[in-house]
Amino acid sequence: MRRPLAAAAAGVVLVTGATAGAVACSSSASTAARHAVGVSAPSAPTPAPADSNPPGDIPDTQVYVPWSPPGGGFTVKVPEGWARATQGPATVFTDKFNSVRVERVHATTAPTVNSVRTKDIPAIRAASTHFSLVKVVSVQRKEGTAVLAEYRVSSAPNQVTGKRVPLDVQRYVFYKPHKGEAVLTLSGGVGADNVDPWRTVTDSFRWS
Repeated sequence: MRRPLAAAAAGVVLVTGATAGAVACSSSASTAARHAVGVSAPSAPTPAPADSNPPGDIPDTQVYVPWSPPGGGFTVKVPEGWARATQGPATVFTDKFNSVRVERVHATTAPTVNSVRTKDIPAIRAASTHFSLVKVVSVQRKEGTAVLAEYRVSSAPNQVTGKRVPLDVQRYVFYKPHKGEAVLTLSGGVGADNVDPWRTVTDSFRWS
């Protein structure tokens, strides 16, 4: 994923995909086939890897459209044409293994790297499969400062195959006095090059 984000359970969150949900998380497990050497008897066909990294690059031609939650408060651009679903207080936009989860959370104090690390991350870890934290840092976007948590999780199991895929997740928490937090959670398959698309989404965030 052209990195800079499944998903936190609470907060004014802009999440992106699959939630939220919200956020939905995934992991992949590979099964290597063993081949007999010097044996004339035919061997069983080698199955495809259980969870190979899914193709998930968002095309450069993707169009983004502004979206605001019911009741307003902020606006963010999301990929046009992606499926939209409501997951509790969050709205999730998804396409294949990519997702943008947006959520509004009541808060009276600004988040910090320490508060996200000690309060938010444990809750996300408990709700995730194969959680692995990469970093928690303060970043600048066009609307101002946000706290970014990067981590890796496994997706929810596929409803047909039961398989999971690994996801890279970026979770941004924006804050404004009297408005609370807006959380954007962006996720995509490990290896997807979505740096520019995720920057487009997070730079588009505006309080209203």
